[in-house]
Amino acid sequence: MTPTRPRYSASALTTFAQDALAAAGMPEDKAQAVAAILIDGDLLGHTTHGLQLLPSYLREVASGSMCVQGEPQVIRETPAALTWHGRRLPGPWLVLQAMKAATEKARQCGTGTVVIRQSHHIACLAAFHQRATEQGLMMILASSDANSASVAPFGGLDPVFTPNPISAGIPTSGAPIVTDISTSATTNGLTGRLHQEGGKLPAHWLIDGHGQPSDDPSVLVAQPKGTILPLGGLDSGHKGYGLSLMVEALTGGLAGFGRADPKQGWGATVFVQIMDPEAFGGRGDFVRQMDEVARQCHASRPAQPGRPVRLPGERGFQLAEEQRASGVTLHPGIMEALLPWAEKLRVQLPAAM
Repeated sequence: MTPTRPRYSASALTTFAQDALAAAGMPEDKAQAVAAILIDGDLLGHTTHGLQLLPSYLREVASGSMCVQGEPQVIRETPAALTWHGRRLPGPWLVLQAMKAATEKARQCGTGTVVIRQSHHIACLAAFHQRATEQGLMMILASSDANSASVAPFGGLDPVFTPNPISAGIPTSGAPIVTDISTSATTNGLTGRLHQEGGKLPAHWLIDGHGQPSDDPSVLVAQPKGTILPLGGLDSGHKGYGLSLMVEALTGGLAGFGRADPKQGWGATVFVQIMDPEAFGGRGDFVRQMDEVARQCHASRPAQPGRPVRLPGERGFQLAEEQRASGVTLHPGIMEALLPWAEKLRVQLPAAM
C-alpha cells in the first residue's frame, strides 16, 4: 500500500510562508502577496511552482539577489501601456501590482498592458488569473528569463529559450477558463525534480547533446548537454518554437531588456495585459459566446469512455476546492526542505492536519 501523505491547512501554510519571508526581511505586504501566490500554486496542483520555490526565494532574499524594499521604477507610460523596471523585487508581488495598474488602464481604454523588466521569478502563472476573471476581465500573462536557456529552437541543439510560459484567464458565467502552458514540451521545475529523484518523463520531451530524443532528465546536465524540446516535440516543435519567439517579443522585446543584455541572475521579464470585454462587444455577449464554446467542449464525445472533456483550469479549481476543505497535499520532500529554514528563521512549521 502507498502510504497516505500528510495534509496541511492552506491557511496554516500561507501563514508559515508569510512569516518565513517576513523573518528573512521582506516587508509585510510583499510577504503576504508572495505567500498567497505560492499556496495558490499548490492548491491548483502546480506543485513545482508552489511552496517548493520558497527555499529558493529565501536564499535569494538572504543573498540580496531578490530586492525586498521599495517600488518598481516607471520607465515609460501612456494611457494604455506602462513599462516598469522591476528592480528584482519579488515577482508575485510585482505581477499583482501590475494587474492593478493594467486594470485601471483597461477600465479607461479597453485594454491595459504592463511590461516589467528585471523582475524576480513570478511563480505559478495560473495562480493570478482568477483575480482578474472574477471582475469580468480577460487577462494574458507571459514571462521569460534571459538569465538562462534550456530550450533549443526547433531543429537546433543549442538552447536559446527558457520554457517561456504564457497563460490566459477567460471569464464565463461560471468558473473561468484558465490555460497555463509552457512553450516547451516540459518545464525546468519538473525536469529538475525528476533528475533529483532519479525519475523519467512520461515521453521523449528532451533531446540529448547528440540529437537523440530522450525521457531522461540527466541528459540536461550531461556533456554535451541536451535540451528541452519545443512544444510539439520532434514532429511539430516548429509550433512551440514560434510561440517561444512570440513570448520573447512580448516580454524582452516590449520591455527593452532580454537576451541582448548582460545576465542579471534568476528572474523574469513579464508581460501583463488586461482586457475589458465591455469596451469591445460587451460583457454580456462575451460571456454568452464563451459559455457556448464551453458547452460544446463539454458536450464533445469523450475519446476515452469515462473521461469527459474538461476545460483548461477546471481540474485545478476542483482540486483547489477539495484541498481548501480537506487540506493541501505537498509533494514529498517539500516540508523537509523547509525545515532548515524554519529553524534558521525561528518560524514554526505547520503541523499536519
